[in-house]
Amino acid sequence: MDVVALIGRILFALLFLGSAFGHLAKADAMAGYAASRGLPQPKLAVLGSGVLMLVGALLVLLGIWIDLGALLLVIFLIPTAVLMHPFWKETDAMAKQNEMIAFQKDIALAGAALLILALYAGYGSELGITITGPLF
Repeated sequence: MDVVALIGRILFALLFLGSAFGHLAKADAMAGYAASRGLPQPKLAVLGSGVLMLVGALLVLLGIWIDLGALLLVIFLIPTAVLMHPFWKETDAMAKQNEMIAFQKDIALAGAALLILALYAGYGSELGITITGPLF
């Protein structure tokens, strides 16, 4: 099961590593989208969320304080779902559907990150191949 847990961590982290790269490499373009959603200091928000995803994903991927890494991803995902994908505000049916899918994806990923946090905080290095035990 250790290998299965490691593969699961790798697959989970890859999504966030790709997104973090996009946030950091294309900050100006992404800041325009964040500004259209009404975020104050949109470029700072994009860069900050990119760093949050990068650090969280690397911790989960590498097996270093996985519980902290998962918590950082939850801290990114919940506000992102609410602030960037408010499907309840959309009037166009297609836009509403797209935002609802993005919202539900972020909430589901937050749930998975919470599960990772709970499992690794509870079982520590007994679960999967890790470099350190849990921080919490």
